[in-house]
Amino acid sequence: MSGLVLKLGPKERVLINGAVIENGELRSRLSIVTPKAHILRLRDAIHPEDANTPVRRVCYITQLVLSGDADPEEAQLQLLRGIEQLSQVLTDPDSQKRLGLATSAIIEGQHYQALKALRGLLPREERLFAAARR
Repeated sequence: MSGLVLKLGPKERVLINGAVIENGELRSRLSIVTPKAHILRLRDAIHPEDANTPVRRVCYITQLVLSGDADPEEAQLQLLRGIEQLSQVLTDPDSQKRLGLATSAIIEGQHYQALKALRGLLPREERLFAAARR
């Protein structure tokens, strides 16, 4: 793997190994070449009180790994169990594809890619909860 490339908008913030980095006035790209660096876009961050749905909880655990607040090996089983539970409910082909990508990424230690796949499920989850409330 050649590393992670972050494309940042003006004034966008990212957490890298515990330090908050703020981009300048212009768009930029950062290439992260250090393996296993803890990286989290703050615009993607889910606050603990917002981890109140099944998909958000799995995203939050993944986020804790990315921020360095959870050990990847200890979180792996919890993440895989959460994804397995989601796969029992989100049975459409696109959701299954995203869950498969997230599973593979977690097994390979690519938590940023896992979070990216899981975040794609958030709008679908919201629609399902909205439909259930009607």
